[in-house]
Amino acid sequence: MSGPLAGVRVVELGVWVAGPATGGILADWGADVVKIEPPEGDPARQFLSMLGGDVPFNPPFELDNRSKRGIVVDLTKPEGYQVARDLLARADVFLTNIRLDALERLRLDAATLRADAPGLVYAVLTGYGLDGPDRTRAAYDIGAFWARSGVAGLLTSPGGEPPFQRGGMGDHGAGMTLAAGVCAALVARARSGEGQVVATSLLRHGMYTIGFDLNTALRYGTAIGTATHATMGNPAINCYQDADRRWFWLIGLEGDRHWPDLCRAVERPDWIDDERFATASARRHNVRELIPALDAIFATRTRDEWGVALDREGMWWAPVQTPDEVLADPQVHAGGGLVEVPDGDSTATMINSPVDFLGTPAGPRAMPPALGQHTDEVLAELGRNAATIAALRASGVVA
Repeated sequence: MSGPLAGVRVVELGVWVAGPATGGILADWGADVVKIEPPEGDPARQFLSMLGGDVPFNPPFELDNRSKRGIVVDLTKPEGYQVARDLLARADVFLTNIRLDALERLRLDAATLRADAPGLVYAVLTGYGLDGPDRTRAAYDIGAFWARSGVAGLLTSPGGEPPFQRGGMGDHGAGMTLAAGVCAALVARARSGEGQVVATSLLRHGMYTIGFDLNTALRYGTAIGTATHATMGNPAINCYQDADRRWFWLIGLEGDRHWPDLCRAVERPDWIDDERFATASARRHNVRELIPALDAIFATRTRDEWGVALDREGMWWAPVQTPDEVLADPQVHAGGGLVEVPDGDSTATMINSPVDFLGTPAGPRAMPPALGQHTDEVLAELGRNAATIAALRASGVVA
């Protein structure tokens, strides 16, 4: 499985999640991604200890760094900087999520690199963008994507507390966005021969994620209201609990189309023509009566039993699943949600990246590199002989 990006060379200077996630996707798609780490390593290697206890694996790091080659270089030393420049001279893409001011100090900013390599695609993922007063402001996705973009605010129930974000939610979406941008820039370069800067930010990705709300606020000057279970204007698109208190969602977005199906599924066909509920407007007006009635009905059977009834009537729905249920879901397996990553003489089952290429099949080729695992290999490709590599290692330039 060589993948559609076979032959594309990527140099990654990424930390934590967003930048490495981009590189991980490109590697899954076949690119040769060389990950540069400082002597202390990508701080995401600390996820191992954050998980608690003496655990043998680092699943978050593995997901974003599989199939890469890893080298350790001290970029603050002249010889280390030269190693990076030699790598970049052979690269198609430079990928980073290091803060912009740090890149400028390291002389790895876009202007410096592209002056010598106009064909280079310079891909950068920031917290808040390339310009503006916060261009160099520190950010994780919980700040720029989750909090500042408005995502957390919109998911906060009136009078409630902001919900906690799951790890990497904004980082992974922004990483996929930048991976797409890299591919578009490579297509443009194939036509013109010119590279370019490709940039996205956690803030921009968050804003696009809730674009329905923000664009409505722009156009109408008012935000879309935040609904709750008890006040959902269309009860056919709402969450309900079964007899075991397990949640499921009805997804009858087209209320008038799905309302008769729902009535038959819950064995209340009389509601179809009931003047309190017969139209979308009537249901919205009487929602505080209708939703408790549905709650009482759904509490009488299990979710699986309701699934049979809803499917029989053509009523759309989906279970609210736990992680264990997701991983056991037959559709997840059939739909390619999991992938076997080569791991020595065996494989490790991991989450698949979310795009399939049926003409140029792609997939992970190896587990993540140990810190500095490919330093000698990559330096040899750059023309350094064994004595030179030994000297660089002895002086702390590489490891």
